[in-house]
Amino acid sequence: MRRIPHLRWWIVALICVGTIANYLARNSLGVLAPELKAHLGMTTQQYSYVVGAFQLAYTVMQPIAGFIVDRVGLRAGFALFGVAWSIANMLHALAAGWLGLLFFRGLLGLAESAAVPSGIKAIAEWFPARERSVAVGWFNAGTSLGALIAPPIVVAVSLWADWRLAFVVTGAVGLVWAAAWYAFYRSPTDHPAITPVEAALIAADRPALTGQRATARQILGTAKFWAIAVPRFLAEPAWQTFSFWIPLYLATERGMDLKQIALFAWLPFLAADLGGVLGGYLSPFLVKRFRLSLIASRVAGIVLAAVLMITPGCIGLAASPYAAIALFCIGGFAHQMISVLINTLSADVFTAEEVATANGFIGQAGWIGGLLFSLLIGQLADTVGYAPLFAALSVFDLIGAAVLIASMRTLIVAESRS
Repeated sequence: MRRIPHLRWWIVALICVGTIANYLARNSLGVLAPELKAHLGMTTQQYSYVVGAFQLAYTVMQPIAGFIVDRVGLRAGFALFGVAWSIANMLHALAAGWLGLLFFRGLLGLAESAAVPSGIKAIAEWFPARERSVAVGWFNAGTSLGALIAPPIVVAVSLWADWRLAFVVTGAVGLVWAAAWYAFYRSPTDHPAITPVEAALIAADRPALTGQRATARQILGTAKFWAIAVPRFLAEPAWQTFSFWIPLYLATERGMDLKQIALFAWLPFLAADLGGVLGGYLSPFLVKRFRLSLIASRVAGIVLAAVLMITPGCIGLAASPYAAIALFCIGGFAHQMISVLINTLSADVFTAEEVATANGFIGQAGWIGGLLFSLLIGQLADTVGYAPLFAALSVFDLIGAAVLIASMRTLIVAESRS
């Protein structure tokens, strides 16, 4: 095979495409929520249960998926989960009521849970520490790109045919990606296309693999785990609210129809892409410009983004739907900065042999927060409205930033030993 310079960036591109496929399938439900409520006779509360089924399954499965990927390897493990989430999403077309939709949504949550742990593991294997946040930024861009393209694609297919075919189309994309991943991915030590220069660059920044992995109990018993997991628990409700509830909010409180939602609901995810990529570059900039340590640069970026998250907390004050969308855009931008840097921290402080499992547990903490908040929205949105719920998201991120500041010494020590 021909040698490919800078192959690690092509690996990130391949991961990003997989994440796009993952989030395209995931966000199909949110885009179709107003139509599904009408066709399947769902209440807002029942819709929150459907969302909760995905979140609960995803929450439970994340560390298990990370464990599986750590054990069977990235190539086979990520491809297997890619096939599984594609089929699960296509099965949504068979739903005859909200309970059927809830069941298929749960299957999708089980399968999609491997995406972030797998991506973080790949970056831990392929990138030196100084480049990881940039790589995570580009990989993480796939989450918002998938969410960004979901409204126009899903609405176009739904209007051309029906909502059932929209689930089939968005699921089939993942099958193509899974085949490409299995065909082209290898680890740096095994990839025939890597150049000797790049192989040496990667090897020089990685400690020798010992073959020893921390157990789940050992990971959960460390202070470094909780220093990352608590802020993730507090940050994740914002992204899941944006992913699953923006279309329904725009329809119920701002009077938008399906076509208007398709025209505007993708904008917060475009802003999220920009925030994710900028967040990745912000860390090395702070290291170079202000001579911050690696960990301090990650935390500083998170603190800045948490301050920006005050903006979506003011959505209830917006005079028009367009002003509300603008505030959502700032929120998407800020949240993805937080997401990129928190995920990078897990690659900084855990070894490549255990990072997928550790990141799975950290993701589980985040999804517990997202699940609880979605259920809260389902219970309160029709009575108190969305405004106080959006305000709560801002407070969560500020608390999470404070926890990270208090935990910096723990993380710095852990990073030096990983």
